[in-house]
Amino acid sequence: MKIAFALGSYLLGAVPSGYLLVRLRARRDIRSLGSGNTGATNVLRIQGWKAALPVALFDVVKGALPPFLALRLFHDERLALIAALLAVLGHCYPVYIGFRGGKGVATTLGALLIVGWWTPFAVALAVFAGTLALTRFVSLGSLLAALSVPVSSLVFNRGRAFAAWGLALFVLIAIRHRENIGRLLRGEERRLGRREGGQPS
Repeated sequence: MKIAFALGSYLLGAVPSGYLLVRLRARRDIRSLGSGNTGATNVLRIQGWKAALPVALFDVVKGALPPFLALRLFHDERLALIAALLAVLGHCYPVYIGFRGGKGVATTLGALLIVGWWTPFAVALAVFAGTLALTRFVSLGSLLAALSVPVSSLVFNRGRAFAAWGLALFVLIAIRHRENIGRLLRGEERRLGRREGGQPS
């Protein structure tokens, strides 16, 4: 039963909300537009806030639901961490559209709402918001927020399992942001507020 639940967590995380919304609204494949990923940030640049907001909310929910159900149905914290990780993995590498998905940030945020409440969630959110306010780089805010999860888990003694989970998520998010990291180092990364084509959003 737990193995089936874990698989279901991946399959839920793999539902490509950004891909589906842009396909319905614009009859286009978002993977050929902008950054090429299916997450809310790319949807924002391509379709604007009205399209990006429901994508972001859905991606948060699909990260929160698997660990929530794991805790409610199985009372198993380790299963909750595994389910959350698999949901993020599904978002990044969705089986439904050829394993080309998003970067996992909103889905990780949803997972943190359940397994990281309150301190790791609050620290990650503060790091993201602060970095975004100072630099307007979504990618840099995402990377630093992800890094804050394993760090804060050690500082606030959340246990080895949670620290390992946070580290695994950071590595996954860093891999998904490897092109952004290169652009940041070269000074070529696009700031929030610039739509595709260089026009202000």
